[in-house]
Amino acid sequence: MLIGSTVMSNLIEVVDSKINQVRTTSLDISFNELLDMYQNDELIISPAYQRLFRWNNGKQSRFIETLILELPLPPIFVIEIEEGKYELIDGLQRISSYLHFRGALEGKGSLKLEDCDIIEELNGNNYNNFPTTLQIKLKRNFIRVEVLRKASDPTLRYHMFKRLNSGGEILSEQEIRNCTIRILNPEINDFIIQLSNDSNFLNTISKVPSEEIEKKKNEELILRFFTLKNNIEGYTRLTTLDDYLTHYMESVANNTIDFNYIEEAKIFANTFMILNKILGNNIFSTELGEDRFGQNFILYYYDGLILGIQKYIDKIILFDDYQKLQEVFTIIKKDEKFYNARTGNRSNIKTRISIVEEKLAELLD
Repeated sequence: MLIGSTVMSNLIEVVDSKINQVRTTSLDISFNELLDMYQNDELIISPAYQRLFRWNNGKQSRFIETLILELPLPPIFVIEIEEGKYELIDGLQRISSYLHFRGALEGKGSLKLEDCDIIEELNGNNYNNFPTTLQIKLKRNFIRVEVLRKASDPTLRYHMFKRLNSGGEILSEQEIRNCTIRILNPEINDFIIQLSNDSNFLNTISKVPSEEIEKKKNEELILRFFTLKNNIEGYTRLTTLDDYLTHYMESVANNTIDFNYIEEAKIFANTFMILNKILGNNIFSTELGEDRFGQNFILYYYDGLILGIQKYIDKIILFDDYQKLQEVFTIIKKDEKFYNARTGNRSNIKTRISIVEEKLAELLD
């Protein structure tokens, strides 16, 4: 019983310690003041976060209708980045809808209301042709703003953002990573975005559907490359792929693992330069016949080929006979063992890597 009491006492101390690392305050702020703060760079919506504004005009319009009707609103959450300056971490759709209606979002003009289903007379109107009384009502409408103060532990700020943005509007895992990781350290995020413009990489993944690219699948493929290359043992049966990728990106951002940005950029560039030279935009596609390829992007080809050539990158560059390499890679993609190991667990990924290495060894060693 004594041991149990000691354990519980220690647990309480740990909880109290974490609570003491969080500094919060609550403010009631009018939407007009939020607009002023946004225009004066006192309310920051980071560029990566702005790209997630997805409400269509109907949803935005119904939110404006909610404000006019003075219906209850859930709070928004911000973090204090310096005295009197805040960064939005939850509430993007609502705040952006108001800014759009006021004509404050660059390149969007003023939202014309549509699909309002309680006050249908609102449809077809924008802010400028509202009666002054309604304009004032909107300006003075308040919303509760929960502020995570600058003194709070950055790691706790990160986890708060991550949890808030795991629900609501459906985002891809990479979109959530792009926003949340920036709180810890933006360097790895900026690095991945920079690499996503590599012309060889862009050509090799050009068959990834455009709707997936919009959800940052290209950036997730880059993260997948580094995570599998550098930490394949971390991918276990008890770990989902999404959690595995997120944990690696967090570890790089936290500097808890070594990541040489200059060297990794060089490896990335050489990898996709080689693969692009071998089969271009067909490198990760199904071969249908002689010089005929599907318009698909096969993920198990991607994992096996990007990782399988790592051991031989320098030799391939010196070898420089891409016709023979094309023949070898065509054989690899048709290999029955390679196909049978197509599912995404660690064992199968390792099998695919070993098959690529064996075929390259026959040619280059």
